[in-house]
Amino acid sequence: MRRSLPLVIAVFTALLLQTTIFPQLTLVGAKPELVYMITILVAMLEGPAVGAGVGFGGGMAQDFLQNAPKGMTALTLTLLGYSVGLVRTYIISPSPFLPMILVGIGTFGGLIFYGIVAALIGQLDVSALYLLRVSFFSGLYNALLTPLAYPVLRRISDGARSPSMFR
Repeated sequence: MRRSLPLVIAVFTALLLQTTIFPQLTLVGAKPELVYMITILVAMLEGPAVGAGVGFGGGMAQDFLQNAPKGMTALTLTLLGYSVGLVRTYIISPSPFLPMILVGIGTFGGLIFYGIVAALIGQLDVSALYLLRVSFFSGLYNALLTPLAYPVLRRISDGARSPSMFR
């Protein structure tokens, strides 16, 4: 419970910002995918199981807010959270740019995967070139926003692990 509530609040805040403020703040026609960013950062900090759980919850919440087939974003973010959590265990670089790089690449890959799934079920109504362009700039946008979200999520992650003195 101590770890779940702050993560739920983070996902809810990301969804709220993504649907209200950021649709007007586009970068070359692309908007940030904040739920992707939260999923990737949590997976990087907590590992594959928690990353997949946050991805599934955030994906289902986003699916219910969008007019799209239910479960596509949840599938994408679950796989993304799990795979980023696995990849992170093999990266030992202490670089401060690592979260930005993982968020950028993860967002790009996640949006491409989402586009492929949408195309397979007949829900993609844009060209492949447009999908690549939007995925690239959304990944770049998320990478640029990562320094704002990463310290907050790291504090949540560290706070959930530290033992309480009131137990």
